[in-house]
Amino acid sequence: MSPPAVHLQHVSYTYPNGQHALRDVSCEVKKGESVAIIGGNGAGKSTLLLHLNGFLTPQSGTVHVGGVPVVPDTLVAVRQAVGMVFQNPDDQLFMPTVYDDVAFGPNNMKLPSAEVQQRVCAALDTVGAAHLSARLPHQLSSGEKRSVAIAGVLAMAPSVLVMDEPSDGLDPAARRRMINLLRGFEHSMIIATHDLDLVLDVCSRVLVLHTGHIEADGPPPVIFSDRELLLRCSLEQPLSWQSRNAPDFNA
Repeated sequence: MSPPAVHLQHVSYTYPNGQHALRDVSCEVKKGESVAIIGGNGAGKSTLLLHLNGFLTPQSGTVHVGGVPVVPDTLVAVRQAVGMVFQNPDDQLFMPTVYDDVAFGPNNMKLPSAEVQQRVCAALDTVGAAHLSARLPHQLSSGEKRSVAIAGVLAMAPSVLVMDEPSDGLDPAARRRMINLLRGFEHSMIIATHDLDLVLDVCSRVLVLHTGHIEADGPPPVIFSDRELLLRCSLEQPLSWQSRNAPDFNA
């Protein structure tokens, strides 16, 4: 039996200022599973994501990716397996052109130039951004930047995609393109987001974080039907559900 894509066991983390960001978090994500992490501001979502490829190290507990422990000696392999897309794509786009940005990871992997070119072209084509190859990253729209940031991750051929607020700042059309893109991926995906309608469209499972620990774990319809849980965790039902459940004053 193959190991889970990601496995956290009793993970805790406290920032230097004393903020308890994660408290005894245990969960696993199966291969090919799409999991949303939701919770109010300060619940620990981004902190959890940063543990998945070794940007942060748990002060207690363990993190495994594909059965490999996330420790200093394994970080190169782990970061090839776990592709991280940050909330702000400007944190990932720093090369002179879009092509150079997407090629940055494969070049650092010391791949042959022909394979680098193949990976870059394939990744840009996957996100619908092949026409942006020669553009300067700072001249792109928010949606274009996010697509290019995802292409840069895809070019490294990860088995796990980790995304922090992938729809943040996108207009409705760009958001819909992003959702369609995510739905087409076969990777294991872990998505931290406040966009609960995106969760309904993309994810088969939801983890609810509250004050650094997992408050609930289940399918989206079950989680979003629990109004008491959502209220306790500073959440609301998805907007599409709110409109569906709104009273009809014209009836």
